Amino acid sequence: MRYDSRMKRARQSARARRLRIAALAVFGTSLGTAGAVDPTVNDVAVHRAVLPAEQIVQILDQTVDWYRTLGAQQQTASQPSDLLILFANRQTADKVMALAFDIARANAELLSSEADLAKEQGDTSSAAHTLAQSQKTLDAQRQELQAEIDSSRRLLAAAPAKGKANLQDKLAELQGEMDMVSARRNLLDTMSEFTSANDVHGADARALKAQIEAIANSIPSLGAAAVPANGSAPAAAAAAMPVLETATVDVSTRRGIWAVAANVFKLRQKIATINAIDQRTAALQSMFTTIRTPPLEHLQALAARGDALAAQADNASGAGLRGVRDQFDTLAWLFKQTSSILIPLSKEDVLLKQYRHNLGNWRGALQGQYVDALKVLGARVGILAALLAIVFGMAELWRRVVIRYAYEPRRRFQMLLVRRAVLWGLVIAIVGSSFASELGSLVTFAGLITAGLAVAMQSILVSVVGYFILIGKYGLRVGDRVQIGNVTGEVIELGLVRMQLMELNDHGLLGPTGRVVAFANSIVFQSSSGLFKQIPGVNIAWHETTMKLPSGCDSAAVKTKILEAVAKVINEYRVEIDRQTREIQKNTASESAADAHPQVQLKFSVDGVEALVRYPVHLQHAAEIDERVARELLRVVSEVSKP
Repeated sequence: MRYDSRMKRARQSARARRLRIAALAVFGTSLGTAGAVDPTVNDVAVHRAVLPAEQIVQILDQTVDWYRTLGAQQQTASQPSDLLILFANRQTADKVMALAFDIARANAELLSSEADLAKEQGDTSSAAHTLAQSQKTLDAQRQELQAEIDSSRRLLAAAPAKGKANLQDKLAELQGEMDMVSARRNLLDTMSEFTSANDVHGADARALKAQIEAIANSIPSLGAAAVPANGSAPAAAAAAMPVLETATVDVSTRRGIWAVAANVFKLRQKIATINAIDQRTAALQSMFTTIRTPPLEHLQALAARGDALAAQADNASGAGLRGVRDQFDTLAWLFKQTSSILIPLSKEDVLLKQYRHNLGNWRGALQGQYVDALKVLGARVGILAALLAIVFGMAELWRRVVIRYAYEPRRRFQMLLVRRAVLWGLVIAIVGSSFASELGSLVTFAGLITAGLAVAMQSILVSVVGYFILIGKYGLRVGDRVQIGNVTGEVIELGLVRMQLMELNDHGLLGPTGRVVAFANSIVFQSSSGLFKQIPGVNIAWHETTMKLPSGCDSAAVKTKILEAVAKVINEYRVEIDRQTREIQKNTASESAADAHPQVQLKFSVDGVEALVRYPVHLQHAAEIDERVARELLRVVSEVSKP
């Protein structure tokens, strides 16, 4: 039963194919014989309306490539208005794709009919032709056998009892022969079906249909069966591609120059994308317009042929009218097939125009946003430039005021250093707040960075803070003599993180040792070691020495002589010592620094009476003063010791 049904479907398909072949053949011969038709319209005009398989595949490839630009549009859409246009374009694109497959399949059907016509008009000695002739012979034999079987059955029904045995034997023999002929006919039908399926003339048409279905299956939103008869895509296909929900970008609410500039470049890229898509759409529209011309001309030729047949039918009768009717049927079939190509092409043009109109509206909206974003960016950059100009102007004014009114080099250096720190701090703050999109995020980020730096660079930060303490009112400067713990030296470099000293021997009395000692500025925060230095502008120190007085001498007279001897030495440096003493009083407001004269204090000891001598020295001449004071004291002792 399954075999018989398959054979029945094959015979029906063969009959439909023979009808199309006959239509093409009749129309091809009738065009040359009709006198009312333009003689240039011949069988070639019939085939001009049919596109070759290569061109059909190329058209589908180009259309599918254009259809995939919806992905770029989906990435570009970022606002509600963009999403609305994207939805409309997706629906239009689905319809365009469906119509493209309508066109391709209609062309494939015509190509298949042309292949059948070419096969029928081809070599009569081919295997298919031989099989067809054998099938016709077997069909004739079956009809003859069937007639004999029917006649024998009638005779058997009317024959007497004695003659029925012979008739039954003959009927059995005819039935066996009928079965043999049927078996041969079934074999030829199977071979004919296989030969037809693998015929060289129809291979291209079948391959084209397979390619069309493969291309249709490669598009998820359409699929193999997503080509409706009316050329419009279903609603489910329109919603097949998901829409990316993106945040709305409003440049008026963005405060950061970086965000505004990024939005400007993004809008510019969007406009370029829309322009590229519009160019590809225009190229696709031009292609469909070009391939629409041959079917339109072919329909005009068919219409002219119909008018000619109508005029011919007025003068025909009998067999002529039956021939005209056959030609009208052929024209109707050809007109329907050609219309199935032309109508989708006309719809394609309308849909692509609407598609380009949507792209134009989208481009216009984006251009307006682009201009607004440029204005906002220009305003933000102008405000930033104005603020920076104000800051640099105030910094320049600060510099001129310091240079004009700060005469002391050290104080001037400190104020200019503070100016530089304030200037670049303000510049970084203004630029950072101008480029940041969210000020709160910037503050949080800056806080985290600051905390991390504070932990990782704790020692360096403490040293930097110590630097500003060291350059304070009584701060250090290059050339100062300082004492840190047990090290005495002269400052030769004072950096932001550390300072370097040239070490001095025995409190500087014997000169430099030739070694350089480096200390971190954080030394000012350490309680284990103190930092001692001279007051700025002061270079004197108090030295003291102890001497034993001879026994039995007048201690008061000796004290007076000692004071006179030391004062004699100190008086040579009195002017500089008095000036520096006044400088100490000026900077410290201390009354204890009012007297800078030598002092002698007598005290008892185990060995007798001792004199503690204290006197001021100029540090640059400390060694010389100490030596001269020692000689004078020895002279006084020698005088007192004489009898």
